[in-house]
Amino acid sequence: MIPLWGTKANDEHNARPNEQNSIWLATIFLGLIDSCTILSGHGPATINIFMEILFLGTGTSTGVPSLCCDCEVCLSKDPRNKRLRSSIMVRQNGHTILVDTSTDLRQQCLLYGIREIDTVLYTHHHADHVHGIDELRSFNFFNKTKLPVYGNAQTLYHLNKNFSYIFGETEQIGGGIPQLILNELEDKTYHFGDIPVTPLDIQHGKLIINGFRFKDCAYITDCSKIPETTQEKLKGLKVLILNALGFKPHPTHFSLSQALEAAETLQPERTILTHINHHFDHEKVSRDLPKGVELALDGMRIAL
Repeated sequence: MIPLWGTKANDEHNARPNEQNSIWLATIFLGLIDSCTILSGHGPATINIFMEILFLGTGTSTGVPSLCCDCEVCLSKDPRNKRLRSSIMVRQNGHTILVDTSTDLRQQCLLYGIREIDTVLYTHHHADHVHGIDELRSFNFFNKTKLPVYGNAQTLYHLNKNFSYIFGETEQIGGGIPQLILNELEDKTYHFGDIPVTPLDIQHGKLIINGFRFKDCAYITDCSKIPETTQEKLKGLKVLILNALGFKPHPTHFSLSQALEAAETLQPERTILTHINHHFDHEKVSRDLPKGVELALDGMRIAL
């Protein structure tokens, strides 16, 4: 089993001294549970009482380092300052949900050994969140299945328009196209495997996009405002994953101060900041964050 917080290298960089023992104890405990089996009529079955979330990427639309940039963070040797485009994977009891097909999806799948995807959820249609869509055909080929894809009406419209070779009439298939089944999100709680998922309306500049609540964890990226009706759906969170683009105000994304203000309003037990630009040096910014708030890392894993 891969450690709860990603690689050992990440742990050594990220863990404070008084947290190190608890992290490794949690890792050992989860490893023991993950290795347990029960006997059934169909042979051994893995027990997985936890829902796991893997951060495939935590960067903004350009990724970090940014092309053509010689700033301190982009030139940093600290692996915590390397950020692929934002995306997460949610998994429990053999069902795997991918949130967004980022521009870096192929690299992310190879890096973390991802071989199965059961459901794809889209937050919105912008390039850094959808342009890895063609990589889904490998999962069609090797798992011999079509993939259900979910997004709001606006997202599905732009997927159809921008990827007509997938969703429109195609004269020549060539090397193949992704086999995807589009589903428009409704205002209800879905159950994908054992994972309850509630779509959340989020404001992204002038657009209404989607965040998602998975049990006691919410994932909200590219947010500039959380509507009051959505705030009601965010009560009682153990973990809030929220975008914090940079230090300066931005018309379509929370700044760090706005993200901290939202976290203070929503009062989750733990807040993890993602969709980060190249102005955030991980070590420096982390030192000044309030208790219960931390920066996400590529490869970071949490269990609920």
